[in-house]
Amino acid sequence: MNIEPTGQILGATITDLNLSEPLSKSDFATLLRALAEHSVLRFPNQLLSATALRDLAQRFGTLQTGVTGKAIEPGIPEVSILSNIVRNGVPIGIPDAGQSWHTDMTYNRTPGYINALVAYEVPVRDGVTLGSTEFTNTAAAYDDLSDELKSSLADATALHDLNLYWEYMRREKGSSRAALTEEERKKRPPARHPVFLTHPVSGRKIIFVNPGYCVAVEGMPPGEGERMMQTLLDHVLQPKYRYRHHWEVNDMLIWDHLGTWHTAIADYGPNESRLMKRCQVLADRIFDPDFVRDALAA
Repeated sequence: MNIEPTGQILGATITDLNLSEPLSKSDFATLLRALAEHSVLRFPNQLLSATALRDLAQRFGTLQTGVTGKAIEPGIPEVSILSNIVRNGVPIGIPDAGQSWHTDMTYNRTPGYINALVAYEVPVRDGVTLGSTEFTNTAAAYDDLSDELKSSLADATALHDLNLYWEYMRREKGSSRAALTEEERKKRPPARHPVFLTHPVSGRKIIFVNPGYCVAVEGMPPGEGERMMQTLLDHVLQPKYRYRHHWEVNDMLIWDHLGTWHTAIADYGPNESRLMKRCQVLADRIFDPDFVRDALAA
């Protein structure tokens, strides 16, 4: 395969690899290394079926099914549909909810590892592609922290709460989603994670908090934990750590949740069609040293 870095803070394009066929051990090892190095991998001209998308994604870890059970590929609950398209008065998916900075699935005890997304339709206006996805590099941001902050927060933790982001989308973004039921909230209670993590493949330290699910650094006096959290969030969101991916039809994108945050750019209208299919992969296997060692040994 050919790997061409973007030359920016994140991202690489990979060609000469057919993702609709099972990956060899060698190719999978190369992808793991490339993902750890570049965090966002683009595979052009890879219009995978929902079945092929699921089969590829589950090589990386356990797949998560939808929170609400809606907008799921028929017969393949691991594949969700992101779309603003309405056919015969019925939405075929759910609009991309990620219209603010966050990292998927950090509200789980086992957080997310990757997102695998295929673009079937993208909105274009006057020759300009809309609906891009922007990322920020949490490893580079950690590197630039002061030694004092690195030391003082070395053992710090933060709570990640799905309901925090869910209610933000309902309140601020005009989402029509219903409030999470008590049963849904019990299934995904707040999870506690270290503020800093070591990436299991690259070995780099990352800032593992995000604006979507985190409010405060734990163990600090009232108000101080919130201010410290805001300091970290503002630091990661500096323009020098950002990269924007402009989608093309048939793009396949895999990105590393551990080393990035992302946000969807909602610059298109309801009549400008956007259709994506997605798998979300949990970080269960990637934090298993045996899995990483065996995968990279190829």
